[in-house]
Amino acid sequence: MYMPPAFKVDDRNSIFACVRAARLANLVTATAEGPQVSPLPLLLDESEGEFGTLYGHLARANPQWRLPVIGEAVAVFMGLDAYITPSWYQTKQETGKVVPTWNYVTVQAHGPVEFFEDSERLLAVVTRLTRLHEGERARPWEVSDAPADYIASQLRGIVGLRLPIARLEGKKKMSQNRSEADRRGVAQGLAASQRPEERAAAELIPTRDEA
Repeated sequence: MYMPPAFKVDDRNSIFACVRAARLANLVTATAEGPQVSPLPLLLDESEGEFGTLYGHLARANPQWRLPVIGEAVAVFMGLDAYITPSWYQTKQETGKVVPTWNYVTVQAHGPVEFFEDSERLLAVVTRLTRLHEGERARPWEVSDAPADYIASQLRGIVGLRLPIARLEGKKKMSQNRSEADRRGVAQGLAASQRPEERAAAELIPTRDEA
């Protein structure tokens, strides 16, 4: 990933927070038949391995798991993003030498991917994913709420994946390369947006220069 120093995120807690917040990732693998990409919900186990391990599953009919992977797999997580109009920059009033851009937060997790079919491991992954995403509901749905034979039949239609993370890249492009006045303008512009995700992005803009 192209990484200007101003946008690099080194803090692991911030990177893991982005992974947890993203909820859905794109799993990318290189194969002899070309790149394979699947959008998948992935579970991060921070306690397993130096950089954590990702777990998930994909449809058995998905060819991605059957094609031999060249090199490492990459899981791409996207955080908040927003279009940035030059109209928000103080520099526009001063010189006019500005262009549009896009602000965003992203994490890329690289590592060797393992696909597995063992029903017990699959059930464990499905159960953990379900509890993760049902946990905030007043009456969470449990895998055990469905008949056991039905769940067993559903498990036969999926394949599990395990990706021990060997390398993490975190990037937060939130106007850090602009002047303090331009950053304030961006923050104010995003804060007035009708889009809730853009209002949330406004809070990530550093509006003051560090002393």
